[in-house]
Amino acid sequence: MKNKFIFGFHAVTSRLRHAASSIEEIYVEAQRQDRRMLDLLAQAKAAGVRVIMAEGVRLDQMVGTRRHQGVVANAEPLSLARNLDELLDMVQGPPLLMILDGITDPHNLGACLRVADGAGAHAVIVPKDRAVGLNATAIKVASGAADSVPYITVTNLARTMRDLKERDIWLIGAADDAPQDLYQADFAGPCAIVMGSEGEGMRRLTRETCDLLVSIPMAGAVESLNVSVASGVCLYEARRQRMARA
Repeated sequence: MKNKFIFGFHAVTSRLRHAASSIEEIYVEAQRQDRRMLDLLAQAKAAGVRVIMAEGVRLDQMVGTRRHQGVVANAEPLSLARNLDELLDMVQGPPLLMILDGITDPHNLGACLRVADGAGAHAVIVPKDRAVGLNATAIKVASGAADSVPYITVTNLARTMRDLKERDIWLIGAADDAPQDLYQADFAGPCAIVMGSEGEGMRRLTRETCDLLVSIPMAGAVESLNVSVASGVCLYEARRQRMARA
């Protein structure tokens, strides 16, 4: 598999901790010598990873943004489960999945991955088309979660959802207009939480394929939440219910 750049302190230090052997080299901004950078350099040295000093403008060109914090790693993709059959065969206990339908903002995708990791979701499933993809910005925002949460891309999302139903996995979609709120739903069994895009929500077929639609109660003037925040609310409700029944 082709190497890719990951950048930012969280993403690079997480890779150093979990899979240092996958990093070919780390480029760091020569002018930056603060404690955070010195700690990263020490970690790279201990792991035997080559460090190359570079100018900030070169790092900008490598990743296409200035938000790299002065650290870029050239690394191999990790070998997480890449298809549903492989993943579900490995899961112990009731699966908890997240389906993201048409997320186009890499910051939202990265934040959703971070929440999925924190809540113990077994995978994030996304369609191949009409979605941003796991690019360098999403990886940075994920703060290491892109290395720990399987990110599974599927060609036909509705068909994949039907396949999950055949495995007795309950599909619970989040929708602002759903008559039932999420605190009335049962997330303790095998389930996949389905979230729509930032502006339009779930596509029609995705929505129709869900077994249940739930809303997040909104007590203030704001009508809806950012997709990553809404993902966190739903995933942690699932986590709470599962802990209560353990």
